[in-house]
Amino acid sequence: MTTLHDRTCPTIDADLVARARELVPLLAFNAARADRERRIPNENLTELRDAGLLRMMTPRRCGGHEASFETKITVVSELARGCAATSWVLALLTGGAWFVGMMNEQAQQDVWENGPDTTVAVAVPPSGTAEIVDGGYRVSGRWPYCSGVEHSDWVLLGARLEGPDGQPAPIVTLVPRDQVDIEDTWHVTGMRGTGSNTVVATGVTVPSHRTISLGAVEAGHVDTPFVDEAPYHVPLTLGALSDLTGPQLGLARAALDLVIDNAARRGVSATTYSRQTEAPTVQVAVARAASSIDTAQALVLTAAQEMDRAGRTRVRPALLDRARMHTKLTRGIAEARDAIRGLMSVAGSSAFAEANPLQRIWRDSEIASSHAVSNPAISAEVYGRLLLGVDEPMVIPL
Repeated sequence: MTTLHDRTCPTIDADLVARARELVPLLAFNAARADRERRIPNENLTELRDAGLLRMMTPRRCGGHEASFETKITVVSELARGCAATSWVLALLTGGAWFVGMMNEQAQQDVWENGPDTTVAVAVPPSGTAEIVDGGYRVSGRWPYCSGVEHSDWVLLGARLEGPDGQPAPIVTLVPRDQVDIEDTWHVTGMRGTGSNTVVATGVTVPSHRTISLGAVEAGHVDTPFVDEAPYHVPLTLGALSDLTGPQLGLARAALDLVIDNAARRGVSATTYSRQTEAPTVQVAVARAASSIDTAQALVLTAAQEMDRAGRTRVRPALLDRARMHTKLTRGIAEARDAIRGLMSVAGSSAFAEANPLQRIWRDSEIASSHAVSNPAISAEVYGRLLLGVDEPMVIPL
C-alpha cells in the first residue's frame, strides 16, 4: 500500500496511477475525435476531474493531492497510452497549479477558493508587456502555444516590466481566463487535440499579489510561506521540463503494444516471412525499441526522484546536478521518440494510413518532442560545458 501523506519518504501514489489507467480505454476511444476537432472532448476533462487528477498538483491544504513529480509523470504517461493530447493538457494544467503553489498565499486563495479542481493554463515566457498602475500592473500582449487554455479557469502570463535600470524584468501574472481572448491559431500536424492556441490580453489590470518575479523563481526564490510543501520547492526549469516527459513515455509504450499485437498477424512484405514474429530483423527492432523505452523511463524517473528529493529537503541542487537532471529528462524524451521511429519502420507503410492509430502516435510524438525546452542537444551542451569547466554564460535558465 502506498503511503500518501508521509512527507519524509513519499512514493508513487499508486491510487492516482490506477485511476489514470482506468481511463485509458475511454481516452483511446476519443483520441481520433480529439485529433479531428483540435480540442480535448469535454467528456475527457469530466473524467479527469471525477478521478481527482486535475487536483494532482494542488496543495493538500487546499484539497489537492500535492503529488510528487514521480507520481505526476507516471500518471501522465499512463493517460498518454490512450490519448497523448489529453495527457499533455493534464500535464500543463496541473503544471499551472504547481506554479501557483509557488506564489503568495492570497494568490493561491484566489485560485482555489472555489475548489481544488480549478484549472490554470500556462504561458510563462514573457511575451507580453506590463506597466505599473495603482495597486498592480496593466498587462497586454499575445502568448502563443497555450495548451488547454479553452479548459482553464485562470491563465499564467509572462510579461516584461521595465526595471529600475531600464532593463526588462520578467514577471508572471495570474489572470482570470474570462479577462483574455483566445485566437484559433493551433493548426498543426500533431498534438492537434491540445488546443494550444494564442492568448491575447489588452490592458488587463492584475493586482500586485497575483504576480511573481520570473527571475526570482528561476533562481529558487518562491513566495509561498508553506515551506513544508515539497513540490513547490523543486527548481522551475526542471519541473516545467518534466511536464513534457510523460506524454512521450506513454506514446512509446502505446506504439510498442500496437506493433507487438499486430506482429503475429502480419507478414514482412517482399519476403518469405508470413509472420513478423518469425523475422529476426523484427525481433531485433522490437527489442531495441523496448530497451530504448526502458532507458527513457529510467532516465526520466530517476531525475524525478532527484527533483522530489530536492523539494523535500528544500536544498537547491548544485548547477551541475541541475544540468545532469535536465539532460536526463531531455534524453528520455529523445529515447522515447527514437523508439517510436524504429517501431514505425517495423510496422511499414500501412502504419501511415489515416485509420491506423500508429500514425497519430507518430505525429504526436514528433510534434511533442520538438518543444523548444526539450532540445537534447542544447541540454547536453550545457551539461558538457559544466563537466569540462568551461566558464561561459548558461544558454538556458537552470
